[in-house]
Amino acid sequence: MDVYRPGKDPRPARRKDKDNPYEIFSVGINTDNPHFYVSFKDGQGVQICMEIDKAVFDLLDRFELDDLSFLNEWDRHIEHSELTEAALHARAIADIESVELTAYKSMRNEQLRRAIAALPETQRRRLVMYYFDGLTYEEIAERERCTHPAVIKSVKAAISKLKKYFFK
Repeated sequence: MDVYRPGKDPRPARRKDKDNPYEIFSVGINTDNPHFYVSFKDGQGVQICMEIDKAVFDLLDRFELDDLSFLNEWDRHIEHSELTEAALHARAIADIESVELTAYKSMRNEQLRRAIAALPETQRRRLVMYYFDGLTYEEIAERERCTHPAVIKSVKAAISKLKKYFFK
């Protein structure tokens, strides 16, 4: 909620869990009479803003800090994959790729990028949509306002040029 709040509290904006349904803020924090508020959407989606007392504000503020601490711990220290026995076994026996193979793959990928960049604009665009964006020939034809066979011909011509580039 982006509302102008004169004398807004100096607390920095915090990252929140996606399920956090409210926002707390204070107005006039540096005055003799500060006010504390909570803002949330009710069940009908109507934004509600109501004043709360300092004790409730402090409790919600502490909860946000604890929640943020948990989110940070989750991001930094907890593995985000399902560890099954099969997955652990696969990791344990997986071959480590050699530096030479990694460098070779990197060079081939760079060659492929250069070869695709050298294609005519229409062929490059259609090839990228087909292979990298996962669109069908029909979807590409619809986007480009052309015929389905024209797209097929263009993609096949691009592939032919790439083969010539790599297998001279």
